[in-house]
Amino acid sequence: MNIANWVTLSRIPFLFLIVFFLYLPLRFSATLGFVLFVLAALTDWYDGYLARRYGLISIFGKLMDALSDKILMIGLWITILALPNPRNVGFEGGIVPRWTLFLVLLILAREFLITGLRLIASVKSVVLAAENLGKIKTIAQIFSTGFFILWYALVRDGQALIPECVNTFVYDLAMGLFALSTYLTIDSGIRYLVKYRQLLLQAD
Repeated sequence: MNIANWVTLSRIPFLFLIVFFLYLPLRFSATLGFVLFVLAALTDWYDGYLARRYGLISIFGKLMDALSDKILMIGLWITILALPNPRNVGFEGGIVPRWTLFLVLLILAREFLITGLRLIASVKSVVLAAENLGKIKTIAQIFSTGFFILWYALVRDGQALIPECVNTFVYDLAMGLFALSTYLTIDSGIRYLVKYRQLLLQAD
């Protein structure tokens, strides 16, 4: 363990803190949840910077970086699906349409498949290098999730202070990025499986 790995693992407690403040029924708690999300997202850059700057790159760090990303994003997707819509009386209904559940399930299937592939590769002392498309996918996922949380915070905490056109723009942007991240997630997953299919075929 080193400082870079601790920063990587910090995304897991960040997840629980973000969810806690999003559900906390206090004014500006959702905004604080968004701020914590931004900090958690920045750790994805900062741990890599520390590892490269101080020569702390390790196989453990690479595996945990990918795993921590998945835990954070999967946890937040589940949260977004479950969050009540603050626009409705009594906070009934979700903030995203029900059909997005199907897309989230596709993303989950991809993430678990690639995680399994990475574990098989690690046993064979092979490290799966991050593809450029995978990096773009991760960025799209982070921004999509961030804009959903931002919209939730604006509607719940901003109330009449934020113009409706701003709320609509943020929500539409979040949905567009979600669609893009879903496509990139599936596409990059297929590319991984095709590129490293021999690892699966030769797995004991």
